Amino acid sequence: MTRQQILDLYFIEARFKLIEIAAFMDRVERSEGEEDFRMEAFRQALTELSKGNQEKAKHVLLAFSDPTTEPIAAATTKAACGAYKG
Repeated sequence: MTRQQILDLYFIEARFKLIEIAAFMDRVERSEGEEDFRMEAFRQALTELSKGNQEKAKHVLLAFSDPTTEPIAAATTKAACGAYKG
């Protein structure tokens, strides 16, 4: 596909997702309490998007990922939380 074809096909969907992200961030910022590690990872992922590097999806995923290589002895929760707590 050409760049123009990709824009024609996917721009509106990407625009919608970006507006949804902005609305999510507005809700978080207007709410009471402290942000946690998930928002820190989220903001790091957004920073990766603005760097202009190639492989943006890889860098965004890494912003949320556990960088350790050693397995843990036992799971500490029953579900994933979407970001590495550290």
